[in-house]
Amino acid sequence: MHDIAPFDRWEDIYDSSSDPRSPLYGTRYHDSLCTNAVYNYYIHPYWDEMGSSTLYLKILYAGYQENFAVIELIGEWNDVLHNDIMYLKRNIAEPLIAEGINKFLIIGEHVLNFHADANDYYEEWFDEIGDGWIVGLNFRDHVVEEFSRARLDYYIAFGGGFTSFNWRRFSPEQLCKAMTIMMSRRLGI
Repeated sequence: MHDIAPFDRWEDIYDSSSDPRSPLYGTRYHDSLCTNAVYNYYIHPYWDEMGSSTLYLKILYAGYQENFAVIELIGEWNDVLHNDIMYLKRNIAEPLIAEGINKFLIIGEHVLNFHADANDYYEEWFDEIGDGWIVGLNFRDHVVEEFSRARLDYYIAFGGGFTSFNWRRFSPEQLCKAMTIMMSRRLGI
């Protein structure tokens, strides 16, 4: 797992550690020293901590004019044992919402498992973004099934066209437009 690095093609456009409006502003990275682990497997040193011991992330882009953020995840999303949604909501989403972000694209290709608990933080996050949205993109089928069983589809759009979307071919602005169109279609707007 230490070879799985966060997507880096947009680094010349956006770097969360250099963005004073980012909750990860000032983060320093070691190029080769892996200190964080998931399932006792070290992960690449460029993944960021948010408070969870099993779920890590990278804010790939925060576009304040578009009110849009792209966040890539890796690890196990475990709300039962670690309350990971609380960490994601409080430590990442809330500071971004305070900066005007109301559209969140959560990329889950590297999320290995999901364990649901209460929906309170999902509902709170959804309520705080007004006319924005949260999209779960490219989560594995068994994770999407768990999302469905937990009835998270009221708060997060996932599955269907969001299951195998080739997002890497887009610029952040193009991706925001594509997701906005897909959400408009999904909501029948």
